[in-house]
Amino acid sequence: VQLQAFGGGLVQAGESLRLSCAASGISFSTYTMAWFRQAPGKERDFVATITWNTRTTYYADSVRGRFTISRDNAKNTVYLDMNVLKPEDTAVYYCAAARYGSGNLQRGGVHFWGKGTLVTVSS
Repeated sequence: VQLQAFGGGLVQAGESLRLSCAASGISFSTYTMAWFRQAPGKERDFVATITWNTRTTYYADSVRGRFTISRDNAKNTVYLDMNVLKPEDTAVYYCAAARYGSGNLQRGGVHFWGKGTLVTVSS
């Protein structure tokens, strides 16, 4: 199983980035996919989820209205479109997968983690 996240980088506040996570080795359409992030010295926090069946999306309060999660089952890929980025969005972003997972996905419910991609937002 591999979750390969990419698309991170250094941007200025107010700019946008798109993260992608390509999955292999899993039956992608049966997995709820999520993004978490971990800032330096902090715990890994939930960012967004898209469910495996209804594609219902859930967001952390801190990103709702600015970030959009989506998935393409034909490409086994999940995306995170991040707009109006803020310095506090700086973190390593991790892709996560949970088979038949609920939208309210917690860290303990994740079956597979990707290696992460660094997003740095300068002020």
